[in-house]
Amino acid sequence: MRILLDTHALLWFQAGDRRLSKVARQAIEASDTERLISAATVWEMAIKVSLGRLELAQPVDAYITEKIGQGYRTLAIGWTHAATVEKLPWHHRDPFDRLLAAQALAERCPLVTRDRVFRRYGVDVLW
Repeated sequence: MRILLDTHALLWFQAGDRRLSKVARQAIEASDTERLISAATVWEMAIKVSLGRLELAQPVDAYITEKIGQGYRTLAIGWTHAATVEKLPWHHRDPFDRLLAAQALAERCPLVTRDRVFRRYGVDVLW
């Protein structure tokens, strides 16, 4: 199964945070899971680090490189993903989340997130 991880799901999984649901943890840990990190997530993390709202033990590029080494795959933002945002209703104002919703829909893969608003877009949510 392919899954796309919301930013908090990636960070919580890596930190062993108890806020990550059992269902989400099992999906991420499953041996047959292809774990995707969106370029939107990398961008969001970089902005939050530069604003001092997120602390990582290393720069974002090194963090993501480490995740790739652990078997994660990155999902580039394609023009079809960006164009899909146009069709989304305004359930959410966060541009990163709107792009993640568009990517999950375009790629037909579930999104690992605790944010319930994604369901309103018709995104298959794992939590």
